[in-house]
Amino acid sequence: MPEGHTIHRLAADHLALFSGTRPHPTSPQGRFAESAALLTGKVMHTAEAHGKHLFLGFEGDTWIHIHLGLFGKYALGDTPAPPPTDTIRLRLLTPTAYADLRGPTTCALITDAEKQAVHDRLGPDPLRDDADSDRAFRRIQRSRTTIAALLMDQKIVAGVGNVYRAEVLFRHGIDPYTPGKDLRAAQWQALWDDLVALMREGVRNNRIDTVRPEHTPEAMGRPPRKDDHGGEVYVYRRAAMPCLLCDTEIRTADLAARNLFWCPTCQKS
Repeated sequence: MPEGHTIHRLAADHLALFSGTRPHPTSPQGRFAESAALLTGKVMHTAEAHGKHLFLGFEGDTWIHIHLGLFGKYALGDTPAPPPTDTIRLRLLTPTAYADLRGPTTCALITDAEKQAVHDRLGPDPLRDDADSDRAFRRIQRSRTTIAALLMDQKIVAGVGNVYRAEVLFRHGIDPYTPGKDLRAAQWQALWDDLVALMREGVRNNRIDTVRPEHTPEAMGRPPRKDDHGGEVYVYRRAAMPCLLCDTEIRTADLAARNLFWCPTCQKS
């Protein structure tokens, strides 16, 4: 499932391609056809993200709410657009650009009030200017659940997925099994600030890189990482490999229905 930086990047791309235009909406698959018809001729004025949710704003108190889920994919680019296929849930098309959405968990027309209800049920997003990190910490410090599970709970922190979860805990030496109630305020603020910086870099580069400059392949004289996920990381998908800092074998376990990765030597606090 894409993490929050990907959705914020999609929002920025939609703004660049379609803001102020009247993109022609169609649904070659058919499942969004009636809603697409209601948007015909309307100006798209904005796009924004909150966690893993994308909102495309059109005139008249109308939004397209998109959640990619596990299988959703986007293709955006300049025209000419490729021939439409029956896998495309939503196509937006102008004379100069197109966006094709396939396989999302959610693609629905909603009102301002319905959009606000989505925001209300989500936790603060490190990439949003309105994020309140204290709101997240108040929930964390009341919980006996592990910090690794809490970071993946979108009602507590929106946009953090499996990669950022594992990497930010490693970067701060925090045992992923630490109960939320035992996390100190200073530890949380450091985690939050780091998530803000890492995820902003993820938006800029359109990939996740979490290693510090002194631990890059060039600095350490090691081969670059080879993985479909891409990006340089400390522990994610490095199970049974040596830690880049201490050579301890990276461990993995199932936690919150996802594979957790951590270094038992470096992450003891």
